[in-house]
Amino acid sequence: MHDANEGRANAFSTLFRLLVAGVVAGVLVAFIVLPGVGSAGLTARDAATNFQNMESELKTSKPSAQTKVFDSTGKQFATFFDKYREPIRLDQVAPIMKTAIVDIEDSRFYQHGALDLKGTIRALAKNVESEQTQGGSTLTQQYVKNLLVDNAKTDAEYKEVTAPTVGRKLRELRYALDLEQKMTKDEILQGYLNIAYFGAGAYGVEAASQRYFSKPASQLNLEQAALLAGVTQNPTAYDPILNGKKARERRDVVLYRMAELGHITKAQADAAAAKPIELNKTNPAGGCETSDAPYFCEYVKFDMLNILSEGKYWSLKDKQKQDVINKLNRGGYTIRTTLDRKAQRAVDRALRNYVAPGSTRVGAESMVEPGTGHVRAIGLSKRFGSKKGRTTLNLPADAAHGGGGGVSAGSTFKIFTLIAALDQGIPVNTSIAAGAQTTVAGLTDCKGRPTGVFSPRNSDPAEKGAYNLKTGTWHSVNTFYAQLEKRVGLCESIKMAQKFGMKRADGRPFLEVPSQVLGTNEVDMVHLAAAYAGIAARGKYCAPVSVTEVVDGEGKKVKLPKPDCRQVVDQPVADKVNEIMQGVLTQGTARGGGIGRPAAGKTGTCEAHTCALFAGHTPTMAAAVAYWDPRGPVAYPVNVFGADQPLSIWRQSMQNALAGRPAPGFARSIEDFGDTSTVPDVRGMSVGAAMAALGAADLQGKVVPQPVPSDLPKGKVVNTAPGANAEVAPGSTVMIFMSSGRRRDGGGEPSGRGGWPWPF
Repeated sequence: MHDANEGRANAFSTLFRLLVAGVVAGVLVAFIVLPGVGSAGLTARDAATNFQNMESELKTSKPSAQTKVFDSTGKQFATFFDKYREPIRLDQVAPIMKTAIVDIEDSRFYQHGALDLKGTIRALAKNVESEQTQGGSTLTQQYVKNLLVDNAKTDAEYKEVTAPTVGRKLRELRYALDLEQKMTKDEILQGYLNIAYFGAGAYGVEAASQRYFSKPASQLNLEQAALLAGVTQNPTAYDPILNGKKARERRDVVLYRMAELGHITKAQADAAAAKPIELNKTNPAGGCETSDAPYFCEYVKFDMLNILSEGKYWSLKDKQKQDVINKLNRGGYTIRTTLDRKAQRAVDRALRNYVAPGSTRVGAESMVEPGTGHVRAIGLSKRFGSKKGRTTLNLPADAAHGGGGGVSAGSTFKIFTLIAALDQGIPVNTSIAAGAQTTVAGLTDCKGRPTGVFSPRNSDPAEKGAYNLKTGTWHSVNTFYAQLEKRVGLCESIKMAQKFGMKRADGRPFLEVPSQVLGTNEVDMVHLAAAYAGIAARGKYCAPVSVTEVVDGEGKKVKLPKPDCRQVVDQPVADKVNEIMQGVLTQGTARGGGIGRPAAGKTGTCEAHTCALFAGHTPTMAAAVAYWDPRGPVAYPVNVFGADQPLSIWRQSMQNALAGRPAPGFARSIEDFGDTSTVPDVRGMSVGAAMAALGAADLQGKVVPQPVPSDLPKGKVVNTAPGANAEVAPGSTVMIFMSSGRRRDGGGEPSGRGGWPWPF
């Protein structure tokens, strides 16, 4: 009884499906045919008219594509995408792959229009005979559906374009009819192969070929092509990584369909089906975490978000920001950047040589090219990423580029007050008495408001006495600079820093307080390096630039902000500053930190040793380094000076970044800035050599007639007055003391101990 009832039920089900198939086929024929041959009933006529009047133009953007980022030499170092896709031309797809996808998805693709009536009716008939359904959509219809899905921006839009309704299918068919009139079959096939989902995160045949086989789609063989062609029907079920058995079964279905259609032989199908699936996987790598220059990549990313939003990114609402991010990830842009791989490697190596990646402390550095503002390298001692012990904060950069709140500038900021002083005509030899502690009052900010009393002290109590603009800079004397700031003016000092692009890393206004001369405003290393690059470029400041060219997915250049370069101080002023700053590396707080070529710089040690910095430059490269504990500098001081880890990192990175490159010197200032001359060390020289050295230093030499006892041979210079390295007015007379060739104890030969009765 049960079998009889089941037989009747099956018969009824079959009859019902036959009726439905006939009705659907008739309706489809009516939609396509009736408007062209006249009416055949009011209902059919109205339905056909409504179908013809439906919106036909498919208004979608191109399928999303990867955005690729290249360094200054054209080598790719980063990729942005939310869907792993690499669009290619149809002639870049192996012919066997094109055959496989057409044979299994729409074998009459090149014979029918948007609707394959024969194929649809055949599919409906097969569905009648089997509990398993067979799709009747053409490749063009599938292409339309994929375009609509790819353009869905919200869950609601996605549900609408994938809803299992007759209305959706009719819309797809109407769009397909329009595409068939506007595009060739090959163009449609190319579009489909570039947009179809092949599982495992791979969109498009090129991405799929790379994902599963690590080869381009142009090199696919028969069994690989059949495997990929089979995946598209159900990318999850037939994913060969997740479901190898089902993927192989589906591959074999494709192979025997190709044989059935006569595009391969039965023997070829048998041979391919006998082979197991062999994968050579490549995991899609995207975002800055997979880049070998992740912090530079982050900087570029935020520059691009600003470019794509016409400079408005940070003022947008969250949804608008996400739209801009999607535009970057999906737009298929080609981005050319200023990254110098050699400089980047030098920065990364130096940072990690002096600061362990797992340390709670960090070292951050940026390099910027003078005269262009091109950012050449950005690095951090910590590894980039979301895993434990790593960070996704771009700490070398400001908050607008994914960084934090910055780090106190320390004494690297004194240079801007020095520049302002020279720009105002304050002579280099201006002598200011600077005690171990000083008190400055009467300063006003840029709005004319009193700032109160400023009472700084020196880091070393022994740093007291009279200093000029050279010696006060070389030895980084806080009390000297507090007095110099008063002479220059607080607002003038701040404005000079701003002329060189300095700003707070957190985007807030400068703290207009007297202690700014000691670097109390927090800055980032990119802008600090750019400021020093402006000094190196003889006073020509250029705002930092990381992106030099952007081409969109259509091959059109994207408009970029104009380079922001301007002469902010006269060249002679910058030349004199460079001259003074060179002395920091030879006679000042960074003594011994030279790099074997002309270089200038300034150390910076933050209040209470909460951080330390060094910024310096050559005529062709500037770099800034900071060292601190990002957990909280006040709670976790580093207790080092700028001449410790920061100078060591700067020195090593600059040497390696510039190795093998020209080493030009700085220009000498042609104006009189009331300079001083440094007394050269002529001890041990002959009189003639000593006189020549003094003359080269714009000094006069005068020999004391009476020789003095000394261990040195007779006639050699024992000492001078003033002594070596003393700062004196140009043209001053220096007294030269000659050796008698006899020891002070009256012996005829030097004792090896020597001595000198005068305090030189």
